[in-house]
Order: sequence, then C-alpha cells, then structure tokens
Amino acid sequence: MPEQRAWKELNYENLKWNVEKLKELLPEHCAFMAVVKADAYGHGALPVSSYLNRIGVRAFAVATLQESIALRKAGIQGEILIMGYTPPQDACLLTANDLIQTAADCAHARALNAAAPYPVKVHLKIDTGMHRLGERAEHIDALASLFSLPRLRILGMYSHLCVADSQEIDDILFTRVQISSFLRTAEILREKGCDPGKLHLQSSYGVLNYPGLSMDYARFGIAMYGVLSSPDSQLLERVPLRPVLSLHARIATIRDLHPGETVSYGRHFRAEAPMRAATVTIGYADGLPRSLSGTELPALVRGRRAHVIGNICMDQLIIDVTGIPEARPGDVVTFLGTDGNQTLRAEEMAEKAGTITNELLCRLHLRKQ
Repeated sequence: MPEQRAWKELNYENLKWNVEKLKELLPEHCAFMAVVKADAYGHGALPVSSYLNRIGVRAFAVATLQESIALRKAGIQGEILIMGYTPPQDACLLTANDLIQTAADCAHARALNAAAPYPVKVHLKIDTGMHRLGERAEHIDALASLFSLPRLRILGMYSHLCVADSQEIDDILFTRVQISSFLRTAEILREKGCDPGKLHLQSSYGVLNYPGLSMDYARFGIAMYGVLSSPDSQLLERVPLRPVLSLHARIATIRDLHPGETVSYGRHFRAEAPMRAATVTIGYADGLPRSLSGTELPALVRGRRAHVIGNICMDQLIIDVTGIPEARPGDVVTFLGTDGNQTLRAEEMAEKAGTITNELLCRLHLRKQ
C-alpha cells in the first residue's frame, strides 16, 4: 500500500470516555442514542457504530434511508432511527431492514401507511418552534388520528430544541416553551388514549444546558465526538470531552523564499524577509475549507507550531516553517490533534473558517488514497 498523503485517525478510547461522561448526565432510564449521520460527522459511520455497539450502545440516529441500510448491512445491532424524510414508496425497505422512520408530518405518516405492505415503525416528529420537520404541536386531533392507522407502529415521539446552545434570556425562554409544548402534547395524547411511546427532545446541547429533563432517549452528536460546535459555547454542564478525530498530512517539499516573493494562487501572501516554506499534501478537495486561506491557520510540525500562508489549493497548501529549521520532507503535519505538548482543536479551526465544528468535520471526506 502507498504511504498516505492525508489521513484521519480515530481515538476510540476518547470515544468511550465521551460516551461514559455524557451518560453520567442522564437519568437512569434514559438511553444513549448515538447520532452517526453524515458519516458520523466525518469520523466514519461504520467503524464508529461498530465500536459503539461493542461498548453497549444500542440506539442510533441517521439522516437518510441509505445511511441506515449501510449500518444494517455492516451488522449494526439495535434501533436505527431515520431523522430525515423517506419517500413513502420506499416503505418496504424500512420494514425489510427493521428501521424506524420519522413521520415528518401527518401527511407523511398517512402516505407511509398507504404505501407500506407491512407495519412500519415510526417516531412522530412534533414541531415545537423550529419549523423544519414535524406536525405542529397544537394539531392534537390530527396527531391522535394517526394512532388508528393499521400499518403504522408508533413507537416514539420527538422534537428539536433549536436554541438549546444559547444562554441568552430570550433563547432560554423560547426553549422552555418548546419543552412545555412537547410535554403537553404527549400528555394530551395520553389523555385521548394514545400512547406516544418513547420520548426524546435533547441533543448534545439540550443535555448540557437542560440536564434535568426526564426523557427516554438523549441524542448525542457533536459532543460524543469530543468537541463543541464553537469555542464560545455557553454551558450549564461542563464535561471534560476528548476529541476523537485527528487530521494529518505530510510535507512534500521545502523551499527558501526571498523577500518580496509571493506564494500560491492570487499572490496574496508576500514574504517580507527570508523564510522557509513547506508544501503540504492536503487541500480543499480533502475537506479543508478554502476560506481558511489568509487566517494563519495553525499546524504542528515536530511538536511546534507553524501556520498556513497563501491560498489553500485543491490538493496542497503551504506552511511557514521558518521557525522549525529541523523540518524535512516526509514529516507529519497535524492540523487537528496533538503533537508533543501542543494540541489543535476543531473549535479553533471552525471559528477561523467562519463556521461550526459540525460542518467542518462533516466536510472531511478525504479522497481515496
């Protein structure tokens, strides 16, 4: 096998640590649901889910039917909830693979019932204020009518908290209204003789900022991978999370630059003094946002900090190694992770790119070697 030019490494001990620490925040009866959509936030859905199965996780959430079938084909055991829309004509695939489908609204639920040859397992999505998917919480009669449909097995009900990551007063009040609306909907359905099944409302920030809620599942995405969405996240519960993913590439060549010479496309970086520049084997086609150009994105070489200069190219980028005279072609360059006593975190990189870690990590689909 050829030597890798750019690669990700996963620390499964850190993944186990994060799961255990996050479980400590949950009520005893609340199950840990691992969110492994978007290739497990860029970490690799199959290896991550397989490991989680081995340490006892039995509930998973994905975004698409294709993601869920891939997990089943890989032998993943337990419940798999599809949180996105699945066309009703694919209902037979839901039952064939023992999947749980989100009913995106009442119309979607009825269409699934009409198309399914056998009863389909579903969780009802309730719109409590995010206005993305879900039937409005106040449409009680419409929701109650779904429980009489013969080919729907309603096993649960859930909603999304859209500003659980904020500690602004208005956002806290809005979240409390969402929580109240969801719980009231479940209560009224029960009063009407309809069992909404297992309830879930919190994702990572929902647990970290509203830990006292008593639900049947908690959906962990970004926190399970050991990072927060942004470095300035405001949290009620502080958990010592450990990043699971590290990102590396190699130095291809090193050259001397003379004062006044420019680097990369656009000639936006100009050397003001003699310096050494190293070309590194990773670029925006590997998932590093081109918007990081010009931000002095840090990188680690031989345990010391360097930074990116000039525009990031499709397949390569350039770093300033003037202060690391021992740097050589073939050296490992770390963009996320630890080298020596230095650590680079995804929160820092995402902030420089003007985004959140969720997007940044999902984009790290390195090309085949």
